[in-house]
Amino acid sequence: MIWYRIGRGEQVERLFGKVSGRRLALLGAVWLLGGQSPAPPPPAAPPAPAAAIHHLAPGEAAGVLGAKVVGTKGEELGRIIDVIVDQAGHPRAAVIDFGGFMGIGNRKIAVDWKSLHFSTGQPDSAVICDLTPDQIKATPEYHEAPGTPAAVAAPNHTPQAVPAAKPPPS
Repeated sequence: MIWYRIGRGEQVERLFGKVSGRRLALLGAVWLLGGQSPAPPPPAAPPAPAAAIHHLAPGEAAGVLGAKVVGTKGEELGRIIDVIVDQAGHPRAAVIDFGGFMGIGNRKIAVDWKSLHFSTGQPDSAVICDLTPDQIKATPEYHEAPGTPAAVAAPNHTPQAVPAAKPPPS
């Protein structure tokens, strides 16, 4: 028979029967804490409220990444691969992957958002771009670099000539 003694001279075996080493360590810890159990954990915080959900009707909106881009005469120009937004989150330009075959010989050009026309109610239709093939060829390639301005192509819209004012009658 093994006898264990604790501070006040009480025999553990008399109180609790035969005790293993682990049980003795636990009993010693309880005795040191004065028989108090640790404080219960605080109640869990209530779950965060769910986000407001609204639904978009079919055909009301569509993704544009990967959309085919065609010229004004219907010739295929490329695909939209990125959208550039301003600090308010409004689209300013689309990055279009022009030309090439399987990634070889292609160019990425940033095109002004206002020069792109989307068909309403037809989410899978091609996006029409106002740029001519010559304007596309003359535009420098788009390179994403933080802190540097991006070259964005926009069609040249020449203002209509204003007729000269007639001279006042003399």
